[in-house]
Order: sequence, then C-alpha cells, then structure tokens
Amino acid sequence: DTMFSSYGDIETAGDVVALLGELGSPAVVVGNSLGAGSAALAAAQRPDLVLGLVLIGPFVRNGKVSPMQRLLLRVATAPPWAAISWKGYLPKLYAGRRPGDFDEYRDRVVASLRRPGYAKAFSLTTRTSHALVEARLADVSAPALVVMGEQDPDFPDPQAEADWVARALHAEVVMVPEAGHYPQSQQPDITTAAVLRFLEKIHDRG
Repeated sequence: DTMFSSYGDIETAGDVVALLGELGSPAVVVGNSLGAGSAALAAAQRPDLVLGLVLIGPFVRNGKVSPMQRLLLRVATAPPWAAISWKGYLPKLYAGRRPGDFDEYRDRVVASLRRPGYAKAFSLTTRTSHALVEARLADVSAPALVVMGEQDPDFPDPQAEADWVARALHAEVVMVPEAGHYPQSQQPDITTAAVLRFLEKIHDRG
C-alpha cells in the first residue's frame, strides 16, 4: 500500500495484532522474510492471540553489513532503480528449484513496482530494522517452526541462521533442499508437509 507513512516490523506487527483481534480468536501466524519478523513481534506483544508461529526465511535480527554494503543497497533500491534492481536480484532469491511460472511472476512484480508510489514504498520497506524484533524474541512463548531454504542467499549460512532463530525461540527447524528465500513456492510439497505436521502438534497440545 502506498498510502502508509511508514513501513516495517512494528507497523506490520500492529496490523497482525489488529487482524487477530478482529477475528476474535487466537491463530497460528505464518510469515515469510520480513513478515516473519513481524509475526514474531506480534507473538511477543500479544501472546494471547498467537497459538504458534511458522517463520519462513525469517528476518528477526539485522545482518552484519558494512557501511558500503548498506549504501549500495540504498542506491539499488532507491525509487528510480528499484524495479530494475529487483528484476535482477529476484532470480538469486529463487536459488535452487524455480516455479514453472517464475518468469511471468517476475514480470508482474516488476510491473507492480513501476506503478506510481510503489517503488518508494518498496524502498522504505527495505530499510526496515529488525533490532526491536531481536530484543523481543525472549518474550515469545508460542511454539514455533523455522523453515529455511538450504540455498537462501539472504543469509551467509542459512543453516546457522535457522539454528540461531531456533535457539532463541525454542523452535523446530526444517531445512528445505533446492530452495532459496521462498521455499513455500519453490518446494511447496516439502514446505506444506512441514507446516501441517507442526499444526497437528499444536492441535494435539489442545
């Protein structure tokens, strides 16, 4: 949405909490990438509303980047270049097995970013800090599942990152082969099976 004044974990977590409150009953929250950080924050803020967490390729802490890397990211995702930069980077995020409609999907994403105001919203989103999420991980009491693509390029060592998140949340980990940052679309059968097993465990706990 281009009408928001700010974007990030705090804002999205607020939306999640508001939605769960409107639904009127607790739920399992699934989040991918930045959405995973927002899901974790929502669980920390309102444990009464979150029965469980499924965190896919989760950003729940800031990565270690140099000032030069940060500057290059700012330039690459600035509104004038956001669409072309994302077109070039998206194939890397889909390292491993790509969905059959990947090229069509990428074209739609690029076209979306070229709509008025959308590149700016995207640019602001890429500047999200996950410091608050990391600080609140200890407040998460809901059971959690971490799903990570074995080839996720957003993390220097995807297995190590998944293990770190799992330790922080006392979570289970499922590593998905031949998948990058989006295992739910790259390996849907493996990812769906893992999520369903997790949901069954939550159901059995009552």
